[in-house]
Amino acid sequence: MEHVAKKIVFSGRVQGVGFRYTVQRTAQQYELVGFVRNLPNGGVEMFAQGDQRDVDNCIADIERHFEGHISNTHTEDMTLTGAYDRFFITF
Repeated sequence: MEHVAKKIVFSGRVQGVGFRYTVQRTAQQYELVGFVRNLPNGGVEMFAQGDQRDVDNCIADIERHFEGHISNTHTEDMTLTGAYDRFFITF
């Protein structure tokens, strides 16, 4: 299993709709570590580390759950870090 780290920025109507809580629950189901937070521009940023397939499936699940709310998903590969031992909401 290849472990990866990704930064994902979701744009659209993604604040005020329970987005961060759903992202946290979904990431925890896939046993990912990292965080999710609101951005000042109205988007939501997610940093996720875990198995490549689990990260990709988690993103796909979030996109399906919030279909009609997400107008764009930007994904960027990041460097793996040992800084996280769970997935949490930050501000």
